[in-house]
Amino acid sequence: MASSMTKSPVALATAELWTADRVLPAYSCRNSRHTYTQPQIFAILTLRSFFRTDYRGICDILRDFSDLREVLHLPRVPHFTTLQKAEARLLKKGLLTPSNEPCSTAPESFIYFHHPSAG
Repeated sequence: MASSMTKSPVALATAELWTADRVLPAYSCRNSRHTYTQPQIFAILTLRSFFRTDYRGICDILRDFSDLREVLHLPRVPHFTTLQKAEARLLKKGLLTPSNEPCSTAPESFIYFHHPSAG
């Protein structure tokens, strides 16, 4: 089955959120603030790689594009450190793996989901 590529950030965000909703728990722990779900964060991190920007850059993009905020069901745009910490947590848990193609403004891009049952 051939993979389908998109140039639409809204289509990408929709697909990534849909996929992450099915495989990631909503929150990393019971005591988290529950402001953003892990699937929302995952989709934002995917968009960061798509736009080849850093954490602050994706936050600016989300502020500028209401369509993306709407698709991701964001109550507000997360602070860039929320994304940094979440990415580190997902990477440490083995739920993200680094891509081979780094972003121009970030040392590595983490866009590939690794489902724990995949081994």
